[in-house]
Amino acid sequence: MGEDYDLDAGPDPAGFAAAAPERDAAGQAADPVYAVGIGPGNPEYLTPRGERAIREADVVVGFETVVEFVADRTDADLLTCGYRDEAETLERFAERVAAGEAGTAALMGDPNHSGYQFVGKVEQAVGAERPVRVLPGISSLQVAASRARTPMERTTFVTLHRSGDLSDDLERLRRDAGDRHLLVLPRPYDWMPGDIAAHLLDAGASASLDVLVLERLTHDDEAVTRTTLGELSAHANGSGPGETPFSDLSVLVVRAD
Repeated sequence: MGEDYDLDAGPDPAGFAAAAPERDAAGQAADPVYAVGIGPGNPEYLTPRGERAIREADVVVGFETVVEFVADRTDADLLTCGYRDEAETLERFAERVAAGEAGTAALMGDPNHSGYQFVGKVEQAVGAERPVRVLPGISSLQVAASRARTPMERTTFVTLHRSGDLSDDLERLRRDAGDRHLLVLPRPYDWMPGDIAAHLLDAGASASLDVLVLERLTHDDEAVTRTTLGELSAHANGSGPGETPFSDLSVLVVRAD
């Protein structure tokens, strides 16, 4: 996968992915590898273009919990991984596409929302010979904004659902709480909705701000909790799934005053 990285010290593969615009497809010697946002897990939210990239692939790579949502949409070989075998799996994927096979990486939601670390790892694995093209998807964030009626142009979006230093992201939340809607992807399980609420209260945010925690959006067991920032903070300081009432598939919305 090329250069080693430490997500706390760098280089962050998300920075690699965002270092420059995508190269134009015209004139490329090799077909692109696609990074497809598969939506929030409900197949009705998979775009036709993304489905075609998955269906026409010879090999599909992604986390097991993501690929399982699209496994029945393709006859491709499925290379699934977890965090421990991610690098090894991407190396196998890179070998396949280097041999001329059509490759697609599957990411939950929209790669532009929390997906750039994986996009960067795919790009580093396949190298410059095979350009990676992102096919955006429907994100649970878009669904959450619709449920909460928080227009994107009046909203500050922050993802905490990534590895590495979160200090800049937390500063943006502290700065904008109360003045703009906040749309947040929590991080299991150290920055869950209750922890974010407590952090904002400590920074001076009003305990009366209206809050929604939206879980497993678009799925049959979708749930929405409507509360206030002060009440939500009672669920801070958990360290595992048994110590928070909320799913790891949650979106937090803090409405502006």
